[in-house]
Amino acid sequence: MKKIRISTGFLLLLFSFQMLQAQQKKATNPVIYADVPDMSIIREGDTYYMSSTTMHMNPGVPIMKSKDLVNWELVNYAYDTLADIDATNLNNHQNEYGRGSWASCLRFQNGTYYLSTFSGTTHKSYMYTTKDIEKGPWKLTTIDAPNHDHTIYFDDDGKIYIIWGNNRLMIAQMKDDLSGAIEGTQRVLIENASAPAGDNIMLGAEGSQLFKVNGKYYLFNICWPRNGMRTVVVHRADEITGPYEGRVSLQDKGVAQGGLIDTPDGRWFAYLFQDHGAVGRIPHLVPVTWEDGWPVLGIDGKVPDTLDLPASKGLIPGIVHSDEFTRKKKDADLPLAWQWNHNPVNEYWSVHDRKGYLRLTTSRVDDNFLEARNTLTQRTIGPECSGSTSVDVSNMKEGDFAGLALLQKKYGLVGVKYDDGGKSVVMVSAQSGEPEVMKSIPLSQDVVWFKADCDFKDRKDLAKFYFSLDGKSWTEIGSQLKMEYTLPHFVGYRFGLFNYASRQAGGFVDFDFIHISDHLSE
Repeated sequence: MKKIRISTGFLLLLFSFQMLQAQQKKATNPVIYADVPDMSIIREGDTYYMSSTTMHMNPGVPIMKSKDLVNWELVNYAYDTLADIDATNLNNHQNEYGRGSWASCLRFQNGTYYLSTFSGTTHKSYMYTTKDIEKGPWKLTTIDAPNHDHTIYFDDDGKIYIIWGNNRLMIAQMKDDLSGAIEGTQRVLIENASAPAGDNIMLGAEGSQLFKVNGKYYLFNICWPRNGMRTVVVHRADEITGPYEGRVSLQDKGVAQGGLIDTPDGRWFAYLFQDHGAVGRIPHLVPVTWEDGWPVLGIDGKVPDTLDLPASKGLIPGIVHSDEFTRKKKDADLPLAWQWNHNPVNEYWSVHDRKGYLRLTTSRVDDNFLEARNTLTQRTIGPECSGSTSVDVSNMKEGDFAGLALLQKKYGLVGVKYDDGGKSVVMVSAQSGEPEVMKSIPLSQDVVWFKADCDFKDRKDLAKFYFSLDGKSWTEIGSQLKMEYTLPHFVGYRFGLFNYASRQAGGFVDFDFIHISDHLSE
């Protein structure tokens, strides 16, 4: 009997281990623990493509690719720069923080990919088309109207529609060349799209995405009841022009805004995102079943922790990417993980002037970090991450400040300042809303290493900054930064490499690498 008990216990232990392994091999929510909001997803065969929002970062409107809805890689952008005006160029104390391009719509029709977006900076809408979504080129059509959070839909009869707005949703038929709405077709589609969530609404229904399933039209929106949470509202109709009936389809964990996607084997999911503090707005997937012609989101109305999809292989290098700045002849100057803060000034950066280095040269005098041009950024990722770099500061000029940033309105910096004839390692915190030097240590060498650790677990949103004189032994400097997601910037925190001048232009620094990992360095 004793042997049987031991064998039974062993089998139970083995079974539990196998069950744990099986769970670990499944995808978990969030599927992307990084700032990838306003997703629009399509499927062509066994390949999914997704567009997202990066606001004031350039190139803009990232395009990602996946074979399983979980593991994504950047493959393209819709544009290099959106416009050439003071706000996009950080000129004359103007900026487009929190604006740029917002929620996009991605479609595929008759061999052509269509991507549309709108801008709170230019107050226009943009229609991009291409035959090759991964390589381009994109053709641009501009509309002199900022159609807020719009969705484009190609109906079965060949007509093209656009739906947009906040709470009071509008519809119009588009011209065949997508240059605007056909005169006389604009009208109210749904007078009060937030109504299914009640009458005490803080954020009216927006983020429209339209789908057609089994002959019925389904319009997805997000709204936010006061003292409640971000909520998914779905309306359905037999005709695209209505009338529509609506209901609340999900109200859990604040996971909302997105739409529907099916798999090649016939399963359905809703792709949505969650406001998740300083790391940004992070994508979730929710299984969908169908009852009485309605999509039913979640498991018993809840967002599940695990999904019957392949496990994530991590966000490195598909979403973020360490970079040694070494380039072969056919390599792009920058991997797709990099984006500039606002429009870059291409004459003042290079990965060729010094082999194996990124050179940032100051082009003008700036008052502060947020006004500085040519800050090169990548997303931070959760639940924790670390970014480190090495920089040669031997060619700085008096008044220059260069180093590693965590970029948001309440930013943190660690770098080298050249003032009063000497250089110092400095940590700056803008946690109070204004930049403050938290620590300054004299520096007597030309090469120095910097590191920033980000802890987003349980929404701690804490960052620590370090420097090293040999790349091996690290010293924490300054104060911890309590990172805060702010609406004026509307993006999650980003690692940034920066160099700006406060007295005279022309100084330069050389960054040797950036290393990004998905764990803390300590």
